[in-house]
Amino acid sequence: METATFAQNLLSMQAELRRFAYKLTADRDDADDLLQETSLKALDNEEKYVAETNFKGWIYTIMRNIFINNYRKTLRDQTYVDYTDNLYFLNLGVDLADDSMEGSYDLKEIRKVVNALPKDLRVPFAMYVSGFKYREIAEKLNLPLGTVKSRIHFTRKKLKQDLKDFR
Repeated sequence: METATFAQNLLSMQAELRRFAYKLTADRDDADDLLQETSLKALDNEEKYVAETNFKGWIYTIMRNIFINNYRKTLRDQTYVDYTDNLYFLNLGVDLADDSMEGSYDLKEIRKVVNALPKDLRVPFAMYVSGFKYREIAEKLNLPLGTVKSRIHFTRKKLKQDLKDFR
């Protein structure tokens, strides 16, 4: 495809691409960033586009893949891996009482309920809330995957019942 025609096709799709980006991100600034990144990637890879194929589908695929890659990167960046000897931080236990939001009565009550959970329920749940995947929790705690899932499910159900007054 000729460079001028390629650029014209890309420019004519900007409004449509912006709407699609907004559907993916639900944030105007993030959508604009995604649109810009998609446009740059399309321009950088113009030679890979085959002229008789669906241009709109090609651009949408680029945008979707960029969004998915950014999402996965964000998840990876938020995942903490404990490299200490004997998994010091994981075995330290979960004590939510050290958070900086000490002033709230409700928060103290919530902490009391969570800390009252048995350790075998509290630790997998805390890891899950911290961003660990079920598989990672199972590996770290040497538990079967099904056990981890059921403990987290049971803990969520119990907390939902115990904290029903906080809704």
